[in-house]
Order: sequence, then C-alpha cells, then structure tokens
Amino acid sequence: MTSEILLNAPATSHTVVVATEREVAYLSPDHIMPWGTRRDNNTNLRFNHKLYRLYPNPVDGILKVLDMGCSGGGFVKTLLDDGCLAVGLEGSDYSKKHRRAEWATIPDFLFTCDITADFEVSVESHTAGQRLRFEVVTAWELIEHIAESDLSKVAANVAKHLMPEGLWIMSVSTREEIINGVRLHQTVRPRPWWIETFQSLGFKHLESYVHYFNTQFVRGPKYGAPGSFHLVLSMDPAKASPLPKQTVRERLYDSWLGSRLQKSIRHWLIGE
Repeated sequence: MTSEILLNAPATSHTVVVATEREVAYLSPDHIMPWGTRRDNNTNLRFNHKLYRLYPNPVDGILKVLDMGCSGGGFVKTLLDDGCLAVGLEGSDYSKKHRRAEWATIPDFLFTCDITADFEVSVESHTAGQRLRFEVVTAWELIEHIAESDLSKVAANVAKHLMPEGLWIMSVSTREEIINGVRLHQTVRPRPWWIETFQSLGFKHLESYVHYFNTQFVRGPKYGAPGSFHLVLSMDPAKASPLPKQTVRERLYDSWLGSRLQKSIRHWLIGE
C-alpha cells in the first residue's frame, strides 16, 4: 500500500503510506452489502476549480486532499490529474478486489481502511517519515453510514490529519436507505443535529463556505444525492482560508450548472 510521489523538492522522492488498525470495515453494512461502493464514481470539475481558488498557495506548494469513502476513486483521480496530492480511503474492498473504476488506474492512491478505527496517512522519504496533513478532507454521502457511537472516532481521525486552516467538506443524506433488508444509513438525523454534534466534537460549521461552493459539490441534490445537504467544517474558523470574491456571472453559472434545465438541454443536444 505505497505510492511514489514528489513533494516539496522535485528531486526528492517520497512514499505515501496508510497504516490502519482495520484495513477493511468488515462489520459495516456497506461491506456486508456493497451498494454505493460498487456503483458510485462521482466527479465534479467545477468543485475542483472552486477548491483551487480557495487554496491558491497551499503548504508545500501542492494541495493535499483526503477523500474518505472514495468508492470508485473518480474524484481522487481528477485531483491527481490536476497536480494535487490526493488520497482515497474506502471501507469496503469490493472495488479493490474487482479493480473497478479508478482502482484499475490509480491503485497506489486508493486504500481500504476502516475510518472508525485508528489510521494514519504518512509520507516517507529516504531520510524521514511524517504524518501527512491535508488542507481538505472530503466525505461524500459517507457520514450517515457511520453509527452514532463511532462519530467521535471519525472526527478524531480527521482532526489528526487536517491542517489548522483546513476544511472538512461533506454531503449528508437525511434519507433511510435499506437494500435487500440491510440498513445502510446508520445515522439519519436532521441538519441541526449534525451541526450541533460536530460542534461538540471540535468542528464548527461555516455556512458562508457552503454558499461559496453554491451547489457545486461532488455529491448533493444536483448530483445523485436527493434529500442531502452540505456542511463545511473547521477546527479553527479564524484560520480558515479566506473566501475568494465571486462575480454575479459566476454565481449564476454555478446555479445553472447541474440544474434540471441544464441537464435537459444537454440531453437534447448530445443525448446524455
């Protein structure tokens, strides 16, 4: 479970390593009944673009993103293609075993890992090794799959890997999901409950950052997750990266992109 990358100095080789207490979430309903992990592979280049504007000068000169619940790894690949350092974690080994989607193209950047147990993502070079800390951690349609009793452990794992100025960005479903009698969504709660719970775990929700992304996320009501909402969390809002200014034209474009009208026009023009 290693991958050679370049970080800081072009001539210096580093290795990304994921050490985990449990390599697979064997007791998770999503491993017992693979559903999203064998179907989903979402991307949204508009979200990437807005992320890059939010972090124009990342630490070490390269934006670092940890995607928890990466499924097919499509989002991770788009970040790697853009020159970022991206790592994906997935609780089920379904996609890995079947070399599904991007597990066949970027397997060195996708790892199976139970995020409700201890894990550590680190960078090793020929001289030393250190924990890798990320500007951004994402969790698309993941957190509702975690039992309430395990949320504190997940939050602690994120805090361990997130930079002080970093953001934890997620979509959260408010709907039950039962497939073949297996209840996949283990924590179905309203938005205020999630905000209060994360605040008690050391993360404050920043609504202005949700407005900045303006419906352009990797998953959400526009993108395969009806009935969901978004949270952007920070351990220290005073250190969060300042929001870029946006034009009215940009905001109108964000609202239009992925809308029913835009999808209808696209289908009429090119049949997709």
